[in-house]
Amino acid sequence: MTAAWLVAILSVGLMGFAIQRGGTCMVAAVDEVLSQRRAHRLAAMLEASLWVVGGLALAQLAHWMRGMPGGYDITQWTVVGGLLLGLGAWVNGACVFGAIARLGSGQWAQALTPLGLYVGSLSVGVIFQPQAPHPSTAANAWPWWSGASWLAPMFVLYALWRVGPGLFAHWRQRHRQRHHITQLAGRVWAPHSATIVIGVTFVVTLLLAGPWAYTDVLARLAQNMHNGDWQALTLPVLLLLALYAGALIGGWTAGRWSPARPSPTDGLRAFTGGALMGCGSLLIPGSNDGLLFIGIPLLRPYAWLALASMVLAIVAALLLQRAWLARRAVAC
Repeated sequence: MTAAWLVAILSVGLMGFAIQRGGTCMVAAVDEVLSQRRAHRLAAMLEASLWVVGGLALAQLAHWMRGMPGGYDITQWTVVGGLLLGLGAWVNGACVFGAIARLGSGQWAQALTPLGLYVGSLSVGVIFQPQAPHPSTAANAWPWWSGASWLAPMFVLYALWRVGPGLFAHWRQRHRQRHHITQLAGRVWAPHSATIVIGVTFVVTLLLAGPWAYTDVLARLAQNMHNGDWQALTLPVLLLLALYAGALIGGWTAGRWSPARPSPTDGLRAFTGGALMGCGSLLIPGSNDGLLFIGIPLLRPYAWLALASMVLAIVAALLLQRAWLARRAVAC
């Protein structure tokens, strides 16, 4: 194991920690918009993409980039995949991020979500029989990095404006409270704080270990059932385990660890939701972690369309669910 591997594993572990502490979840973000008429969580998730853009621009100037992930053409499967991704997140009650956060709190039913993702990735070809995703030459040729020389300084100024005041306030408070660090470690993080950490750790992992998303690991495991190339999955699997370990540590240290025996209904929802998300992620291709941290920052049109389809599916499902519950309450 090289030093780069070790740093990448630690970064992904910190990412899992931040996901759990911030309760990062697309379903929760959409529900916040519908219930409270505010978009704090949704804006925080999109801000993570901004941190990825800035981090990659800095890496480009420093000549640390080893190539960027490719994009794909828009097809009918882009929309279908996004809709399945949103429907699966609603069925599960949490997207792929939210499943990690809930598992870190001891909701063991969410352990069936990655199993569902794996099975969905394994069976998507049998159910939908889609054509192989076609790489987009236009998307790959997007002249994004030609502006790194002016984008990077702007991002540095933005980062100082975004993070500087908070760090100064914490520094002052630390000198006023003896156990400030311990108290800070036990707090639930604000969505923006969590997604900033997620964005930064994703960039570090991308530079050290290449393009990585935990749903892609499960999809590659399913695909490798046929070719048996397991050696290439050593690092991705280690990163996957580190992600879950970070989430579990996050829940335990925050006092949110409350293991509960999963009911058959919870387990079925987690598995079914995971299977739908697994199918959707291969049809796009990419799940909401890959879309938010790779496709959206790199301005890939297919990623924006898929994410919009996912959000639309979650909105429609939540509205129908509320209408059904309201009608049932009146009938009772």
